[in-house]
Amino acid sequence: MAGPSATDDVKTLPLDAWHRAQGARMVPFAGYAMPLQYEGIVAEHEWTRERAGLFDVSHMGQLVVTGEGAEEALEAILPADIAALKPGRVRYSLLLDDNGGIVDDLMVTNWSSDEAGECYGLVVNGATKHGDIAFLAERLPDHITLTHRVDRALLALQGPAAAQALERVLRGVNEDFYFMQARAWEFGMLDLEITRSGYTGEDGYEISVPAEHAETLAGRLCAELEVKPAGLGARDSLRLEAGLPLYGHDLSLDTDPVSAGLSFAISKRRRTEGGFSGADRVLSVLEKGAEKRLVGLELEGRLPAREGALLYAGDEEVGVVTSGGFSPTRGHPIAMGYVLAGHAGEGTALEAQVRNKRLPTRVTKLPFVKQNYHRKGAA
Repeated sequence: MAGPSATDDVKTLPLDAWHRAQGARMVPFAGYAMPLQYEGIVAEHEWTRERAGLFDVSHMGQLVVTGEGAEEALEAILPADIAALKPGRVRYSLLLDDNGGIVDDLMVTNWSSDEAGECYGLVVNGATKHGDIAFLAERLPDHITLTHRVDRALLALQGPAAAQALERVLRGVNEDFYFMQARAWEFGMLDLEITRSGYTGEDGYEISVPAEHAETLAGRLCAELEVKPAGLGARDSLRLEAGLPLYGHDLSLDTDPVSAGLSFAISKRRRTEGGFSGADRVLSVLEKGAEKRLVGLELEGRLPAREGALLYAGDEEVGVVTSGGFSPTRGHPIAMGYVLAGHAGEGTALEAQVRNKRLPTRVTKLPFVKQNYHRKGAA
């Protein structure tokens, strides 16, 4: 089935023509025409788990916060210990409203240097980026500059063979380069900004490249035998297996970091000192415990429980599924959802209401698939 064309009411990404030339099925997503799949969701999922998939995530927002005092300004908003984030390091963090609700989740990178001064890069979700920009602009001091970098594309190379493939393209890039680190790199005349992380649970990289040269880099990476393009379908099933919540599904203004299992994003010093947006509510929940919790769910059979499916303990409604699908790696349906804290223990038997059936399900530990990040000091 043909996807939307450039004349439909959606924007095109810098790699639009390249995706179509690769045979991608294009669909509207977050206001853009994006590749859902090329040769098939399961094939791309399994290829990424075994080798390396290249994802176009250029719809996401690439923001830069600069100016003297940027560190302090970001600490007034984010719950992360920005002061302890050294140049070349990356953290997962959250935008929180005054009531501790999650406005968005993001990655923050310290790109500060003698030349750039205080400089932090934020990568935010595509569907929320314009709201995030307004949220940040309202809260940042006037002397701090917020820039939306619309002139750059963003590629994500994910999988156990990502490192060896990237090393052949960018010689020396992996030397002393570990999970949640960042570095600037040159590819010919191109200035690249690379972070090493992975929403698939595998070792991976996010590569920011000038938009007009994205096709050159994508083609060069996919020329490596280990690399194939992968679409939104595989991206969603991979991140679900990795147990990573997705904004708009598992995260929203109605959820707080503690309920969502994201307490790790509130650094130790900030828990003591507070001072970030929504701190009073979040620290109170952290102290008293959340009324509901995001959990993993494993289902029997082949029928998945999708977003919105209600969860029961006997006749009592105790929660709702927020993400669900079939796991190619586990070979059965999996899901994530919020349940009352008393039903969140590992091994708790529940039922998911799917159409007119109650499907047996059991609370399980996250992630569903072991993560394989390239951590410094790991064996």
